[in-house]
Amino acid sequence: MNAAPPNADFSADQRDGIYRAIFERRDMRHFTSGSTVAPETMRRLLTAAHHAPSVGFMQPWRFIRISTTALREQLYALVEEERILTAQALGERTDEFMRLKVEGIREAAEIWVVALADGREKHIFGRRTLPHLDLASAACAIQNLWLAARAEGLGVGWVSLFDPVALGQLLHLPEGAQPIAILCIGPVPAFYDEPMLQQERWAQRCPLDDLLFEDHWGNGLGRGI
Repeated sequence: MNAAPPNADFSADQRDGIYRAIFERRDMRHFTSGSTVAPETMRRLLTAAHHAPSVGFMQPWRFIRISTTALREQLYALVEEERILTAQALGERTDEFMRLKVEGIREAAEIWVVALADGREKHIFGRRTLPHLDLASAACAIQNLWLAARAEGLGVGWVSLFDPVALGQLLHLPEGAQPIAILCIGPVPAFYDEPMLQQERWAQRCPLDDLLFEDHWGNGLGRGI
């Protein structure tokens, strides 16, 4: 992977490629069974993740590869248990939710669990009043991996339906560490034309201008932006 000098401008094609990856990134649930990801490609994705920004440069992310079928099945069981509990909590949308495909754990080429490291309390810089920014930092790492995967033609699905205590025990996480994501990674039959939950009419993307304020909350942006 050849890197340009750090102060070099991006070419128009390079800039367009970044925006394309952002706009075409999808939270994937459908994967090509029996496929693989080349080790050097997976290493590139993890390197991209590791170059994410982090508050106080704390680098709280840890990535655990799930390499056995038995452990993969245990993850699937944890997710299925939480899927049912989530459905029950949704009330009138229970049946609608149960029809959604929410994970690709059995089909994806690679399964990685992302966890927050133990010992995070020692990182005070930037977190004294906002301790949850360790999670925000790890989310940046996941997004880096996600965009890199899209550029490589690979799908990623972030699964968050699990009991973190149970998953932590299953993976022998040390006290203080916390799992935040099960990532399904691999080739896909096709990328969704739009976010799957929008495609399934579960929710719609909010108009950008509804989320932009100026000076005070609720005061609409008045400039030509």
